[in-house]
Amino acid sequence: MSEHQFLQELEKKLWTSANKLLPSLDAAVYKHVVLGMVFLKYVSDSFETRRQELISAFKDPSHDYFLGEDADEAFVSEQLETRDFYTEKNVFWIPQAARWDYLRSNIRLSLGSPLILGGEFKGAGKLLDDTMELIEKENPKLKRILNKNYATLQIEQSKLADLLDLIATIPFTHNSLKAKDILGHVYEYFLGEFASAEGKKGGQFYTPKSIVNLMVEMIEPYKGRVYDPAMGSGGFFISSEKFIEEHSGAINDLSIYGQESNPTTWRLAAMNMAIRGLDFDFGKEPADTFTNDQHPDLKADFILANPPFNQDEWWDASLEGDARWKYGTPAKGNGNYAWIQHFIHHLAPNGTAGFVLAKGSLTSNTNGEGDIRKALIEANLVDCIVNLPAKLFLNTQIPASIWFVKRNRERSNILFIDARNTGHLISRKTKEFSKEDIEQIASTYHSWKQDKDYEDIKGFCRSVTCKEVAELNYVLTPGRYVGLEDTEDEFDFKERFASLSTTLQEQMAEEQNLNERILANLAKIKVDDE
Repeated sequence: MSEHQFLQELEKKLWTSANKLLPSLDAAVYKHVVLGMVFLKYVSDSFETRRQELISAFKDPSHDYFLGEDADEAFVSEQLETRDFYTEKNVFWIPQAARWDYLRSNIRLSLGSPLILGGEFKGAGKLLDDTMELIEKENPKLKRILNKNYATLQIEQSKLADLLDLIATIPFTHNSLKAKDILGHVYEYFLGEFASAEGKKGGQFYTPKSIVNLMVEMIEPYKGRVYDPAMGSGGFFISSEKFIEEHSGAINDLSIYGQESNPTTWRLAAMNMAIRGLDFDFGKEPADTFTNDQHPDLKADFILANPPFNQDEWWDASLEGDARWKYGTPAKGNGNYAWIQHFIHHLAPNGTAGFVLAKGSLTSNTNGEGDIRKALIEANLVDCIVNLPAKLFLNTQIPASIWFVKRNRERSNILFIDARNTGHLISRKTKEFSKEDIEQIASTYHSWKQDKDYEDIKGFCRSVTCKEVAELNYVLTPGRYVGLEDTEDEFDFKERFASLSTTLQEQMAEEQNLNERILANLAKIKVDDE
């Protein structure tokens, strides 16, 4: 079976079955229930795979771990419980009372009447919570990450056992896919489905994959420190990892820093990193980026972010005179320019930031925002602006754009890209970029940066001097600069009006004909008097 077919069948099976099991549970809660179990299955499978490798090594005379011809089963079993054999391969150590087989064997027994296990009364939820607690305790990297509130969920305990049986069917093996890639795909798929189910709230932890991929392709984070101070579930970091792998780089050359204020989303992001074996620093705790910056001294080489659009409740009195407001104090009722200046404050001397903001940030002149934008342009920080098509986001219909700002720029022009006509519908309400769309936009940016084979394309892209931007009152809307496509310039109003008028008359005549036929048919119906 091909990779695509394998993953598609897996998606359909898991999502359909899981929805049947938990129809009444809110998606915001459901995602932590499911993803926690998926994580548990993966670390258990990884542990068991390593265990089988060790058994073979212990019996292989040519292997360094060969235990000798006379090693009995008891000695082999004892050696299999040596933690270092697992951690040396970046496999999480799973204590016996937290292993998958133990959990599946006992979770059904815990239903109906409580089961005494280890001297305690346990239900299915409590058993799951204790399993997560044990794994966290034995693996410091997972501290405060795993979901441990299964026992308090308003859900039938038997449903948890049913869900565990479903998760048990996930095959983390394929002839051309690594286990962590299968897990990553399942995880990403569930995050997208949960975000869609949650609607507006889902956007707080999930940025659509095609937007993330576009921004990563444009910034090209090969090596250095990458930072997302509004990280949600960590999608930008995952895409950066894939980018490095696809370009034969080394993931260890990238240092990951992030911040998130929502505690459950913070744990989602941490788990998202852990399942891929990525080292990360998300600060000591979930915290507000403006009032409790977890990385105050960080200077990042790359910043990738999708902060809340037009955030109105961000200001705090403690932020008055903050060192980040170098280009002007942001509007207290709109956080757009606070986020922009936070990004710039954390950029390394040659760093680049790419971030998504509401399109209004390109033109707003209220509460000093126009003055801040002018200062940013005159400081030669704005590198590129990309106008995005509608329907890309699950949580908002607000028009959006991507800003790219860069310190120590070698040129003074700004590249404007109007990508409103790119993307394709994947549902009635949602669009995404194709690989070709991403390639077109990213290659345009790279060609322009390298001053190699770049050409302005009417209606799509144009390199503009800061003087011209100043003449248009420092407005950064791409459409103001790239113009209309030639086909649009040649629009013939008289011809189009005549065509539409003819079509309308034909449709009205057809409507009249249909109405007459309906009335005639109604007249033929005889209704007997009672």
